[in-house]
Order: sequence, then structure tokens, then C-alpha cells
Amino acid sequence: MQHRPIRRAARLLALMTSLAAAGLTACSDDASVALNQRDSAPTPGQDAPPAETAYRLQLLHFADMDGSTDALDNVVNFSELVSAFRSVPTLTDNTLVASSGDNFIPGPRFFAAGVRTPATQAALGVPGNGRGDIVFVNAFGTAASALGNHDLDQGTEAFAGLIAADEPESGPAYPGAEFPYLSTNTDFAGDDNLEPLIAASGRPAAQSAGRVSGSATVEVGGQTIGLVGASTPLLASITATGGLALSPTDFTMTPAGYDALAAAIQPAVDALTARGIDKIVLLAHMQQIAIEQALAERLRGVDIIVAGGSNTLLADENDVLRAGDTAAGPYPIQLEDADGEPTLVVNVDGDYKYLGRLVVDFDADGHLLPSSLDSSVNGAWASTDAVVETLANRDLDITAPTAVTETQAALQSVLADQDGNIQGVTDVYLDGRRTQVRTEETNLGDLTADANLFYARRAEPGVQIAIKNGGGIRDDIGRVVVPPGSSGAPDLLPPQANASIGKPDGGVSQFDIAGALRFNNSLTLVTLTAAELRDVMEYAVAATTDGATPGQFPQIGGFHITFDPANTARSSGQANRAANTDGNRIRRIALTDASGTETRVLVENGMLAVPADTPIRAVFLAFTAACVPGDNYSPDGADCGDGYPLKNLGTPQRRELDPGVADDASAVAVDYDPGRSGFAATGSEQDALAEYLQARYCPGDVAACDDDSGAAFNQAETPPAEDRRIVNLAARRSAG
Repeated sequence: MQHRPIRRAARLLALMTSLAAAGLTACSDDASVALNQRDSAPTPGQDAPPAETAYRLQLLHFADMDGSTDALDNVVNFSELVSAFRSVPTLTDNTLVASSGDNFIPGPRFFAAGVRTPATQAALGVPGNGRGDIVFVNAFGTAASALGNHDLDQGTEAFAGLIAADEPESGPAYPGAEFPYLSTNTDFAGDDNLEPLIAASGRPAAQSAGRVSGSATVEVGGQTIGLVGASTPLLASITATGGLALSPTDFTMTPAGYDALAAAIQPAVDALTARGIDKIVLLAHMQQIAIEQALAERLRGVDIIVAGGSNTLLADENDVLRAGDTAAGPYPIQLEDADGEPTLVVNVDGDYKYLGRLVVDFDADGHLLPSSLDSSVNGAWASTDAVVETLANRDLDITAPTAVTETQAALQSVLADQDGNIQGVTDVYLDGRRTQVRTEETNLGDLTADANLFYARRAEPGVQIAIKNGGGIRDDIGRVVVPPGSSGAPDLLPPQANASIGKPDGGVSQFDIAGALRFNNSLTLVTLTAAELRDVMEYAVAATTDGATPGQFPQIGGFHITFDPANTARSSGQANRAANTDGNRIRRIALTDASGTETRVLVENGMLAVPADTPIRAVFLAFTAACVPGDNYSPDGADCGDGYPLKNLGTPQRRELDPGVADDASAVAVDYDPGRSGFAATGSEQDALAEYLQARYCPGDVAACDDDSGAAFNQAETPPAEDRRIVNLAARRSAG
């Protein structure tokens, strides 16, 4: 039997003994779970499959390792879950491991892999940004992955360098991805970086490792499984797609849009079924699970859809979830395809917090048998110490691959240095959770928008407002804690002290900032007219609806807005419609001073209250403003980040605050940078936040703060009905 370290064994011994005797699924405050009887080694005839069963598949799946900086804390336990379920005697040969994309994201752990130390060299062979994440996915025995948007965030050249092997003339090599990336609705041929890595669709996955393709096959337990990949058609508006082309074009979340997307995927499925392959798994990275559900009802021949991009936690009632988590739906979601055949949709939350496990039977004709589903076996398995310990006590092999443990330790060592580099202090939790920053004003959204405005005004004192997309905030700063024995809302607490690295209680570190703002976009100044600003804000709130988490939702500084999601939403399109926006959700826009007091109303009751051509100088992220032309910058047809309507502005007067593309492209220093913080690139959003914290909420040395107060940041998070910068009238109506 494989055991966890003795430090955990002692506190769980009594509990494990009782569970082993009872053989029941159980839970406790520390999330212990017992395996169903079918997963212990059965005696002959015990737990025999139904007579119609010809084949049993165990699918282990994951996606979206793109959020919390805690992912590195979870990955060893996660790999132990994979090992444990692989070792179930009746399922060892019938196990398929797959990812539905976003296996990495630019951020602390991504860049830590590029720091050359003896430990990173030993773990990775050749250190390089993001390579640690690929080593993790390799170690799980992953057969294939869908292409996710964050997999491309550093561009197609960097992505190609990540998935291809790196074999220097001497010394150890980096293996690259030992699995293919799949996306049948992506045309890779137009991209110079990925065209050489294209593998023919339908080949065995092992022969396409380190390459891109539309589909692949894998032999699992004597059966051929067809794997088809698909990516959101909106990829170009949310990441760096280079020369890639996605289909269908002009996709919308409407019945017609779903029909077009299904039509783009179906030929890849048909090509596999025409070869007699009767078990098909679609690895889909669609960003909203509603799209995967719509596809399930429109496609033919797909048995299982592994969703991705939405971080949707599907779970059974008897699954034991992490503190503060709730299920968004059942596991699996059971639907019927266009021919009336059963199709299952599965997904779990990311960051290695959960491993999805689906054990399902097929009959001799390859038909999936929903009656074989067992909720005590299937579902979301939390990667906690207690869950892993329970599996160890059922004689399953929980050995973590050496590649995982060595790589995790190497990256953690690099990051420990960053968490001791304190930039500011907060007395409150800074809310950067996906469900919040993409749906409402948050205190972290306010803080980072104010930081961008602070920095921009040092370059140009006349800058009036800051606008950033909520999707660019990738993590909270602080702790989410559920008190022992509590079933209520979790406590939201500021960052915890860590004396071993010199981090004080409430300290905001380089690591925290790099995790929350992991894309680290540079800042761009753009001039809008009042009419153009109204249209931009109509777009920013256009996708707001119950259950949606659109990345375009704004976080703002220097002004207030009031909107009503019950009104007509602006339609998509990146051309600004200053003269005639087709949305009427924005009811009020007003400029504010440093105290938040309104100084000038621009829009009242949905109508302009100033001349339409009134200029407003704004600071955006360069990602959002990627389509805006200006000095030393030509977008060459680039899309606006998150689809913002910033094309065809009247007089944008674009200016970069990144010295690499500033007025003097040879400059290495700029006089507007305060120079207190130096870990992030000058003119970047991480640098702006660090400089702002050092100036306003400085760590320890009161004399160093611009206002000589040295007070910690103390703007607590508020519910939507109490928000002041972004007033949601529907939320206020609901609150009475």
C-alpha cells in the first residue's frame, strides 16, 4: 500500500478505520471520501457489469489551469488522484486522460519555469517560460488536449516553442508536449509558426505528439476511441491567434450560431465514424458551458463532451467539494444528440482543484449506456489531502510522478522569493474572483483601475478615466476561508502573514500582483469623444446576464456608470458606433474626482448631456486597444481585445506607456515612472499597481508614501446593490 506522509496519517487513522469497515461513501469537515465497492479489487463475479455491457471506459479529465496561484499547491495531490484511479484493477487498461484546454497561462508559475536554476534545469531539461506546465500534463499520461485561448496568450511562436521538443547539442533535453493539441474548427495552415507542426487528422495521438491537428485516435483497453478538438470561434478577440483562422466566422450565442458551430465540427466526427470508430469524445473549449450543451443536442455520433474555458464545477450531491465551493450542475449533464442518442457533458473547476472522473459502459454496438452511471464513482474529486489519503487506504497506488514533484518544487522555490517582495498593505480581501470581476464592480477592480489612472496621469496630467476588461484580472489577493463546522458564506480575508519570507499580515507581494494581473499588459492612452465613450460602455455591459461571466465587463476609474441589464444590449462588432449605438443599457455616465464625487455628467437618462465630440482622455490596456492606430504603432487589421468597439475612432491620439514602443523607441527609462518598484516592466499594469501601492499604501515605511499616511488599503468589497462606480439597476431593484 502507498501511504501519504505520517503527518497526515495520524489525524486520519480513526476515520479511515471506520470507513474501511463500513465500505460507505462518507464525508467530514476534512473532506474524506471512500471509494465505491466497484473500485476496490472485486472477487470473481462481484460487481459484474450488466449483461449488455461490452466495454467500460474510465475518463479522467481536467481543464483551465489558468486561475488561482494555488495551482502549484494542488498539482501533486491532483497527480496522486490520477495515479490512484489508474491503479483500480478493473480499469487500469481502460483509462483515458484528456484535457479540454488552457493547460497554462502567462503568470507567476509560467514565467518561473523560465528562470534558470539548478532545480529548474534538472526538472525541465531546458528551462523556458511555461514548460513546467507542459511537464505536468505529460506526467498525467494525457492523450490529447483541446486548444484553449490561454494556450495562445504569448502568441503562436511561443506556443510552438512550448509544444515542440527542445534538444540542445549537449545536456538534457526538454521533451515538449507528449500529446497533440486538437481543434478541428481551427485552420492552422495560415500561421507560419504552427504550419510545420500540423499532423493529419485521425492519426494515433502518440504519433501526433507535440503537434496540432483536428482529431486523433487512442487505443484504450482494446478499443479505438476517437478524439475531436474544438475551440471557441471567438478566439481572435480573446487571445493572440497570429495567422490562425477559426470557423464559423461571426459566431454568436444564438441557435443559428450553434448550428453553424456544430456544422464546423461534425465532419471530423463523421470521418472517424466512417472508419468504424464508434466511441467519440469531443474536447471542447467554448468558454461558456451553455455552448457545449447546445452542441450536444446538435451533433451526431459524439458520446462525451469534455467542456472547457468556463471553470464550471459539475458535481454529484455526494461529491465532497472544497470549502466554499458549490456545484453549478449535476455530473454528468445527460442530453440527447440530434439522433436521439445519449450524450454526456462533463466539466470540473480548474487549477488542479478537481479531477473529473467518468466511468461509463458501452454495449457491443458502441452505444453509451446511461444506466451504468454511478454517482458514487463519477463526479468531481477534490485534490485535497484527505481525499488522497482515503484512496491510499483502499490499497490504490497514490504515487506522484517524480516529474511532477521535482517540477513543482523547482517552481515553488523560484516563487518563494517573489512572495517576500512586498509592495503594499491591505486590511481587506481584494476580490478578483472570476464570478465577481466579470459581473460587477470589485474592490480589486477599483484598485487596479485607479493604479492605471495614477500612472497615466504622471505621463499626461490630463488623463481623465481608466477602463480595463474584467477578464484581465485573473485572481484574488487574500484568502477565502470557511470556518470549521460552518455551512454559511466563507470569510474573505486579507493576505496571510508568512514570517519565513518576511511577509506581514495583509502584505501584497510581487507574487500576489503577478498572479492577479498575470497578462501584465502595457498601458495605452486613447482619446475618445463622449459619444464614443457611451458606445464603448454599452458594449462593456452588453453581455451581462444571469449566469454569464463575460471578460468584457469593465472595471473603471475616474468615472461612474449606471446601467440597466433589462434594456436592449448593444450588438457585437468592433467598429465604434458613436453616432448611433444600438444599445440603451447605459443610463448615466459621470466623471469623478479623487474622492469619487461627480464633477461632470456626460450621459443622463441614456442621452448625451454634453456635446457629442467632447474629448475624454482614457487609459486602456494595450490588449483592449490593440486595434487602435497611432504613432509608432500600426495594428494591421488586429482585433480589439475582448471585442471592444475601438475601431474607427475619430482622433484617438494613441500613446504607449511601454518604453519599448514609446515616443522614443530607444528609451530605457521614462521620467513619469516613480521608480519605487522594479520587478515588472515599466509602463505595465503590474508596474502601475506596484507603484500605486508604494505611493499610497506603502509597506511599513510611512515616510515613503506620497501622502505620508502609510495607511493600508481598506475599501471592503460590497454586494452589487451597493456598488457606487458601476451601478446595476437590476441589482438595486432586486435588493429592494
